[in-house]
Amino acid sequence: MISRYAVAAFALVASLALAGGSAAPALAQGDFDTPTLTLGATGLAKQTITVTAGPSGAPAGFTLWWMTRTDFIANGGQWWLYGDPRQGEASFTGTPTLNVFPGNASNFRLGPNESITVEIGDLHDETGVTTTGWRPSWGGELEYGTDYVFCAFANATATTYQSGFTDNFESATKLTQDCTFTIGYWKNHPEAWAASCLPMNLGSNSYTQAELMQILNQPVAGNGAISMAHQLIGAKLNICMGANPAAVSSCITSADALLAGCGADKIPPLGSCSLAPGTTSTLTQCMDDYNQGVTGPGHCQETPTHRSTWGQLKVLHR
Repeated sequence: MISRYAVAAFALVASLALAGGSAAPALAQGDFDTPTLTLGATGLAKQTITVTAGPSGAPAGFTLWWMTRTDFIANGGQWWLYGDPRQGEASFTGTPTLNVFPGNASNFRLGPNESITVEIGDLHDETGVTTTGWRPSWGGELEYGTDYVFCAFANATATTYQSGFTDNFESATKLTQDCTFTIGYWKNHPEAWAASCLPMNLGSNSYTQAELMQILNQPVAGNGAISMAHQLIGAKLNICMGANPAAVSSCITSADALLAGCGADKIPPLGSCSLAPGTTSTLTQCMDDYNQGVTGPGHCQETPTHRSTWGQLKVLHR
């Protein structure tokens, strides 16, 4: 583990740059209390993590690092320096609109002992977070059936150094049978969509496969209708292919009802249907968990040619 004091000034500059501030290392003193991490549910391509600030809080937000266990061991059980593209790095400094859990703090700038739950592997559509790293998956889905290592720290401010690093935590994403796929899989395998699934109704409107692909490629930008539609498309494709719908059917019905409120106005980029994330996040989470294999029958095992991540798919379809 690298020493926080050996790179404290650099960390301060980096943290302030992300927040749009100006660095003043000479004024910094002390450091924030180290937050704690609690690992929650693991999906096919995501890891749920609850971050709890120490008594001094994390008023500038916090940063999570992650790396495959294989890469971590190859690097001698060490992390790279701040901003190094060889590891995943996400700085949480704003307000989430996608993964909003009951009892969470309202934003990533945590008060003393406040907690918030995030999902590494499901940051592509999230707000208030900046990701770096050379792998496309750093900003999107994690790799299937892979061991990862995670750690975190509270970000620095102009007057206080960052916290120490948390302990390293290890977990493994799922690789199971019987049987759902993520939206990343469906987006990368249009040839696998059953003809009986198309055209597909979302809310009050019918969409062709080409139109559904346009929606899947549309940035969320805080529009709950888009993030919910992403997961709704995946859930409907999974059910159409034979996945047991029991764990998600009520969420699908409710999601369609919300989208129906837009009437004939289609989901962007085909229209301007817009919903507040606060009204869609619970349903989006429900369908995301189903598609990821956290709930429902579990996730389908893919052949090596199908190992694609959401981040890679975004690059391919730009």
